[in-house]
Amino acid sequence: MINFRLPLLAMAVGSACLLWGCQTAPKSERSTTKSTGAPAAKSGDAKEGEIVGTPAKNSKFTKLQMGMGMKQVTDLIGSPTDQGAYVTGKAFIPFYFGSDRYRHELVYKGQGRLVFAGGSVGNLGAGRLIRITHNANEPGYR
Repeated sequence: MINFRLPLLAMAVGSACLLWGCQTAPKSERSTTKSTGAPAAKSGDAKEGEIVGTPAKNSKFTKLQMGMGMKQVTDLIGSPTDQGAYVTGKAFIPFYFGSDRYRHELVYKGQGRLVFAGGSVGNLGAGRLIRITHNANEPGYR
């Protein structure tokens, strides 16, 4: 009986190490914008993101940087016209404990949309800015 348990235990520990290694593997640091193909903007702590479109005249979005927190953004440019949240496919991966399980979107009329990654169902404000979509014709509703 002991001979059977030892290999089973070794397989379980090996599988756990493999899963942990896959979850903590470094991500690619290269990202480009859709509109120009140029490297995406990065903030001081190497957060990357995507900027789409051209800013509207006198756009509030020009004050923003990738990686900013949602509270910081709303304090800087004001409250959105509309907002909402949704889960990503990563929310359904067993044993995934990363921060990109939820997305939160803020919509500003005449400005565009901001997407934040991170946070959780109870704490959406913990997300970080990952996408700025400039759109002068934004109706302001999701």
